[in-house]
Amino acid sequence: MTEPSERAESLFQQLLKEQTNKRLAPVHLWNPEHQGEIDMRIARDGTWYYLGTPIRRKAMVRLFSTVLRREGDEYFLVTPGEKLRIQVDDAPFVAVLLEVEGEGRAQNLLVTTNSDDHVFIDGEHPLRVESRDGEPAPYVYVRDKMEALVSRNVFYQLVALGEQRSGNGDTELGVWSAGEFFSLGKI
Repeated sequence: MTEPSERAESLFQQLLKEQTNKRLAPVHLWNPEHQGEIDMRIARDGTWYYLGTPIRRKAMVRLFSTVLRREGDEYFLVTPGEKLRIQVDDAPFVAVLLEVEGEGRAQNLLVTTNSDDHVFIDGEHPLRVESRDGEPAPYVYVRDKMEALVSRNVFYQLVALGEQRSGNGDTELGVWSAGEFFSLGKI
């Protein structure tokens, strides 16, 4: 019988491999003549809305997320034929699951977003925490200048994995992933 930690490592590797093999549309190369707006919004909790109604089909959300592009502070759905501005309340993605492999400095962290992107937290996909109204607002870089807001559940899991590190008279709590330390905040 497989030990639970072996299964988790296996799942971690499977998710990482799946993301590596995933090919997204080259939206960064598309510059269609037709541009406009569409009444589509991504709420802070990751729910996509069209004409004020939640989009319930996960496959549709996943499809839209693959043609999403950020330009400055604006977000667009881009195809070879058109570019449509949409509203994003906070971040276009939400990190909803956390997989952990290893521990301490050898630990690796992988988050899964609400649109089924699997993101290995590392130097290219850093975890950062800012303060918003006195509360932590954690984000992880996903792709193409776009981030995922880390859900409260995943943030609590990160805090539980946290280690203290002191320097310059400050003590901070953070997590290791891919050999790098990512601060969750000062203690």
